[in-house]
This record gives sequence, structure tokens and C-alpha cells, in this order.
Amino acid sequence: MVAAIEPQPRRGLALAFNRQRLRFTLIFSFAWGALIGIGWQSGWWSAVVRVIALGFVLMLVFGLFEQWPRRLPRWLARWVLQVVAVAASVPFITAAMWIASTPAGAPPFWTDSDRMGGFSALTGLGVFLSPWVALGALVRQREALAREQALALGLARSEMERQALDARLNLLQAQVAPHFLFNTLANIQALVDAGSPQASVVLRSLVAYLRAAVPRLHEPATTLGQELELVRAYLDLMKMRMPDRLQFALLADDSVHGLRCPPMTLLTLVENAVRHGIDPSEDGGRIEVSVRRQGERCRIEVHDSGAGLQGAGQGLGTGLSALRERLQLVFGNSAQLIVAAANPRGVIVTVEFPAREAAA
Repeated sequence: MVAAIEPQPRRGLALAFNRQRLRFTLIFSFAWGALIGIGWQSGWWSAVVRVIALGFVLMLVFGLFEQWPRRLPRWLARWVLQVVAVAASVPFITAAMWIASTPAGAPPFWTDSDRMGGFSALTGLGVFLSPWVALGALVRQREALAREQALALGLARSEMERQALDARLNLLQAQVAPHFLFNTLANIQALVDAGSPQASVVLRSLVAYLRAAVPRLHEPATTLGQELELVRAYLDLMKMRMPDRLQFALLADDSVHGLRCPPMTLLTLVENAVRHGIDPSEDGGRIEVSVRRQGERCRIEVHDSGAGLQGAGQGLGTGLSALRERLQLVFGNSAQLIVAAANPRGVIVTVEFPAREAAA
């Protein structure tokens, strides 16, 4: 007779007449009214209407003491007040219905044994059932509130984890920026120290390149098409610095240009090949960059014919370690970075990650 309710932020009538409560009260009251109406003296519909009316009034009592009074003594729990109020209201509500249905001039219902029997039956049923229904509604309300709080806590935890990942990713990208800039400036310094006439040309190319590259260092994501442009500009710069020691080739499918990737992914691989493969080798070498799409995966290969893993001496640098972590933060376990020795010499670095189109 009393609706099982879900926790709502609303107050007043909006809470007392919420949809879940109205639906439950109507269905439950109709079911019990239909059951006791089978033997009801004044007819089946009379019993159904009376039970439904009792149920809706008890619903209002339940809602009233859910919000009033605003403050209760410490020794009185609100749920106890609601249950007791619902049970105590049944005789008064039933009596009011019987009095209202007594024809004008007819004797009071308590003097009529048949009407008094119907009153007693409905009152007894209401006093017995209504506290249990009210308790069930309160338990369901507590469970719904607990689920709501657990969901809110989960969302808050997910948001905090996302912010922590974003902060970590920003930190890694901030580490990439000086790493790349210092390496490139060191190349310019080497030209200047050697008195190369190419120093001025390379410096102008570097300025133009940095104007395009630096703003992308702190973007959350870029496209492989943009990465390929940066890599071509970088390799052109390196070609000016060591024209006789560096050859390169860029091979990319048209379908990969719009794919999303972390900033400086491809550039980090190529710079690593120059720094640890071509530079330490007396004869220089060739860098081949291959970017292609394989179904739902994107595969990047950077193959250099330089000094190789042993000739690198101090390892492959911090660039690949930072790149591996950035890929992990963006793609999780679905991304991988593999470093392998090439035959007859050099290194092949392979990166794979999900092929996801960048947002328009």
C-alpha cells in the first residue's frame, strides 16, 4: 500500500508523488483490493476502490513524515516515525472512508454488523501489511541510495585517475620537448663550430620547423599526417648537416594520415635512429620510415642501417622509454614498442597501436 521509492533530490509534493511511488502503490493496492473483493458484501469494485484509496492516503502519510518535521530528537529515528505513523493512520483513514460512504440519515457504520465487519477486515489488513510495506520501501530506498553513492564515488575515482593520467602524460611530453630541442640545437652548434657554410641555412630551416613543431608538443593528440610532415622537415635538416652520411625514405599509406597518435611519436623514433644509429657510425647510413594500416591496427617501422645496438654504446636513450610510457597511457596494453637488431647491421624499431581516426 506504500510505494517503494528511489532516492530523489526533489522535495515536497514532487517527492511524494514521484512516478515509482505512484506506480507501486497503484499496483499493490489493486492486487490486494482484487483479492479481498472476491467476498466483499458491497461488491468487488467497492473493495478495490477502498483499498486503492487507503493505499494512496498511506502513501501521503509516508511522504509527509519522510520530510516533516525537519528535525527530530536524537532518540527518534525517522524510519521509525514513518513506520509507526503509517500503521497508526490506518484505523483513522478507514473510519473516515466508512463515515464518508454512510448515506444521509443512515445509522453509524459501527452499529451495522456487516459494515463493521468490512471495516474491521480492511483495518486489520492495513495495520498488518502497511508497516512491512513501509519497511520494504525504506530498505529499497537505502539500497538505491547506496548504489547512487557508489556510482558517484566510482565516477569521482575515474575522474581523478583520468586527471592523474593526463598529468603524467603532460609531464612526459614536457620531457620530450627539451630532449628534442637540445639535441637539435646541438646539431646546429656542431655546424657552427665546424665553420660550415650550411649553418645559416640549417638555422633558418630550424626556426621554420620549430614554429610548426613546438605548438604541437603540448597537444593531447595529433595525426600521423602531421607527424610525417614534421619527420620530413627534421630529416631535411639532418640531411643538410651531414649530406654525405644520411639518406632517408618515407613510405606511408594514404589511409594513415588521419589516424590519431600521441604527439612526437614518429619524430621520437626517427630522432632516436639519427642520434644512436647514424651519428655514431663512421659511414653514416640510411633511415627508412614505413607507416601502414593493417586492418584495425597501425604499424610503424623505423629501420636504420647505422651503428646498431652494440654500437649505440649507452643504449637507445630516454626517448624510446618515454615514448613507450606515453603509448601505454594513451592506448593501454593494446600498444607495443619493439626494438630489434637489423641484418646485416642497424636497428629496427616497430610500434603498433589501434588505428583510430582523429576527431574532426
